[in-house]
Amino acid sequence: MKEHLNNTWTNLRRSPYQSLAAVSVMVLTFFVASVVALLAAGSQTVLRYFETRPQVTAFFKDETTVEQVDQLQQALVATGKVDQVHYVSKEEALEIYRKQNKDAPLLLEMVTASILPASLEVAATDLSYLEEIAAVLQQHEGVEEVIFQQDIVTALQSLTSTVRQVGLGVVAFLGLVSMLIVMVIISMKVAAKRAEIKVLHLIGAARGYILTPFVLEGTCYGLAGAFLGWGLVYLLLLYSTPLLVNFFSGISFLPIPVVLMLALLGGELLVGAFIGSFSGLLAVKRYLK
Repeated sequence: MKEHLNNTWTNLRRSPYQSLAAVSVMVLTFFVASVVALLAAGSQTVLRYFETRPQVTAFFKDETTVEQVDQLQQALVATGKVDQVHYVSKEEALEIYRKQNKDAPLLLEMVTASILPASLEVAATDLSYLEEIAAVLQQHEGVEEVIFQQDIVTALQSLTSTVRQVGLGVVAFLGLVSMLIVMVIISMKVAAKRAEIKVLHLIGAARGYILTPFVLEGTCYGLAGAFLGWGLVYLLLLYSTPLLVNFFSGISFLPIPVVLMLALLGGELLVGAFIGSFSGLLAVKRYLK
């Protein structure tokens, strides 16, 4: 194995520009793969956050009694399609209003609990039930207005699905391009050593002995590309985390745990090693037939 590693290092050192080209395309592939993986995970977390928020809000008329509100809550729970129901009284609505407008004292002076409506915040077990729940609320005689955020959640679902599909397509394309480029580069090196390979055949060298240095070379390209691509994304993420935390205030998915990033690195190293070694194997086998 030591001899194979020495031969591999020699191949890398003698053609630095070809090696740099192979590693560069691998870095691009795994950079995009890391970005897509983080975007997919982040969009899923954001979607889950909005799915657990109150999705339908019903505002009650001033004359609505507590008994009517209780009856409506029981009717909603009985459907089996409601995950959470939270009643917000006029006093609680005033407290929320004060927190939201604490920097505007003039607005606070103009609003009292009597002019704010009580409301019922409802979260569905499935987004497909939103319209049905909203219809139940609208039919209640004590409800004045119903608002539900179906458009926002539906848009997030569509965005998450698009990120996954487009991302997987781009990563698959770049992976194929990386494999082809590594194959071409290693094929060029094999062709340059054709005479040496023939001599090894004549003296009885095993196929594995001839194959191994080139397969290891492809593996090195894959491992180096995976590590550098992941590293660039991680550095970019560390730099941008403070800005993202402020932008996504209230949604706790940043900073990303180190364990998850290491798991992503491990997976990319395995994929990189497979792409590189498989490309090297295919390139050498063409000349050993």
